[in-house]
Amino acid sequence: MSNFFQKLGLGLKKTSKNLSQGLSDIFTKESLSEDVITDLEELLYSADVGVKASTEIVDNFSSKKFTKGSDIKSIKQELCKDIAEILKKSEQDFIIDTTQKPFVVLMVGVNGAGKTTTIGKLGKKLTQKGYQVSFIAGDTFRAAAVEQLEIWGERNNLRVYSGEAGCDSAGLCYDGLKEAIKKGDDVVFIDTAGRLQNKKGLMEELQKIVRVIKKVIPEAPHKTLITIDATTGQNGLDQVKTFKELVEVNGIIVTKLDGSSRGGILVAIASETGIPVYFVGIGEQVDDMDVFNAEEFAKGLLDL
Repeated sequence: MSNFFQKLGLGLKKTSKNLSQGLSDIFTKESLSEDVITDLEELLYSADVGVKASTEIVDNFSSKKFTKGSDIKSIKQELCKDIAEILKKSEQDFIIDTTQKPFVVLMVGVNGAGKTTTIGKLGKKLTQKGYQVSFIAGDTFRAAAVEQLEIWGERNNLRVYSGEAGCDSAGLCYDGLKEAIKKGDDVVFIDTAGRLQNKKGLMEELQKIVRVIKKVIPEAPHKTLITIDATTGQNGLDQVKTFKELVEVNGIIVTKLDGSSRGGILVAIASETGIPVYFVGIGEQVDDMDVFNAEEFAKGLLDL
């Protein structure tokens, strides 16, 4: 068992405790009836598994022969298979295309989702693999975001390209990418603002950034990743859908699983979007984020 899987299991404790207790309550009822299926569906909703995925899981489960007093572990194992099957739609390796240099990763997401910290962690992980990485501090309206990136940069010897507070973020990205090409960087992460309350302004800004990036590197951004906070539950799924309307989101990173009882949100994301979930985070340290594995995650959800 990997060290991260052990951490993941601990990180999902709030969700798995609720699911385990709920399953025990449901399957020790006096009689088995349609109520059991309804209760199971409601239990999955409460973990933010979502309507589509919950219906699929319950339909599969209903076709299996379980009776009153059935062994809870067997029930969990069957549910685990069905959940893992859905999650596998979003299991995919995050691969840096070395023929694209620099490989440009545009990071989006609402403020507070852990986007800047995630960039720092990914930057360090890739540096450890031998890539030359730099950051562009494109969230020019939030001084804290720039400072955070600079701390990660200093800590891990990564260059951070930043400008004056409130400067034009698209222009900053243009200059930052030119600098990255000059310095021979392998990977560049671009941090962006996430003020969803002003959707029109955010849309215009993000689309302008993408246009400007393409002027420097026509194929870029090579990846557009959204960071979502697991504690927000279904709101996280809404954020994925909203940002996908603004830019071509093609990867997801889920943070703060350790503080959430809504870990099932990944099942909802996989079921409703099929967008790859590349990494999951369960804490503040760089080792508290690792690649997403459908089977390990399903086991963690059900405390198996």
